[in-house]
Amino acid sequence: MATAFWNDDTARKPDGFWASGHTPTLIAAFLYFDLAFMVWVLLGPLAPDIAKSLMLTPAQKGLMVAVPTLAGAVLRVVNGLLVDRIGPKRSGAISQIIVIVGLFTAWLLGVNSFAGTLALGVILGFAGASFAIALPLASRWYPPEHQGKAMGLAGMGNSGTVFAALFAPTLAKWFGWNAVLGLACIPLTIVLGVYLLMAKDAPNAPAPKSLGQYFTPLRQADAWWLMGFYAVTFGGFVGLAASLPIYFTDRFGLSTITAGYCTAACVFAGSLVRPMGGALADRVGGVKALSAVFVVAAVALAGVGFASSVAGALTLFVLAMLALGTGNGAVFQLVPQRFAAEIGVMTGLVGMAGGIGGFYLASSLGIAKQLTGSFQSGFLIFAALALLALAGLTLVKTGWRRRWTAAAGVRI
Repeated sequence: MATAFWNDDTARKPDGFWASGHTPTLIAAFLYFDLAFMVWVLLGPLAPDIAKSLMLTPAQKGLMVAVPTLAGAVLRVVNGLLVDRIGPKRSGAISQIIVIVGLFTAWLLGVNSFAGTLALGVILGFAGASFAIALPLASRWYPPEHQGKAMGLAGMGNSGTVFAALFAPTLAKWFGWNAVLGLACIPLTIVLGVYLLMAKDAPNAPAPKSLGQYFTPLRQADAWWLMGFYAVTFGGFVGLAASLPIYFTDRFGLSTITAGYCTAACVFAGSLVRPMGGALADRVGGVKALSAVFVVAAVALAGVGFASSVAGALTLFVLAMLALGTGNGAVFQLVPQRFAAEIGVMTGLVGMAGGIGGFYLASSLGIAKQLTGSFQSGFLIFAALALLALAGLTLVKTGWRRRWTAAAGVRI
């Protein structure tokens, strides 16, 4: 049935999840997102080696790993506009080519200064902006009752950050950290070819709007709430993914390779549960899922500030990542229920907020370390933000359940 749907875009979509959409596009979206996220956080696992080579301060290290998240946040809005204007498939191809060319140039010319790392971070932001492409590419093929699963599976491309944490430190040890930039171009190019062959834009894409219409959702308070919630869930996830190699090497004196393994364990946990978060939200409602997420994340992140051993810190980080990954899926179960007609630009706007949250966490940890000699205050402040998000969700949830027009069988 899925094959028939591949060949006939006008065919009636069956009820089952896999048969109701376009599986090859879902796979292509995941692969594109996965490899893009791998290079988006590449500076994190390489940060200890880069900092030693360029003699960076703790604040500079924090800013270096935070810039790709900020650039990705801004570029997600641009990509959201492109998705609605020229379609997600072409938008993804353009973005991927920019990243490949940028990494190849950085490898060829070398990165020899702090300013150079920031410039590279901006280029890597195009990889982070893949979020605003991969999710609408996949989700437009699926009916409302399967949005959480579709976005969760495509969004599981967050797992690309695991590959960066696992392999970048080892490759840097063997070939030097600058060589890793060139080596990353190889899988990126292969996946680009697969993406171009498998991905297909959905036939029910909304008609292009004027530039002003793209930002209409920002007039709605619901958009700002969803952006704020994602700033905590995804911001926490990507901020930790970028910062944990620095944390484990600075806090406990681990080698870059061991710190990479610890980071990979944490990131894998958060990536694995993203589709589960979407499925959970489909079943119990995004509001209930997010409420639990914020409580668990706040407790775990606050606890990290007092952890005195690698095992204790690692356990709390894994718990925090499990919660944040679930929250990522839950937020994007809610987004298409409220903003189905503006899913492209809302994906970009919500994703932008998530990137800003990640920029804040990564940079604030570096600043906290430089000013106080400890990462503790950075973690405590972000835990407080999770509790603030919980208070906001509690405030709006009754109105959401009353006002939102959800498809039959979809829970808010």
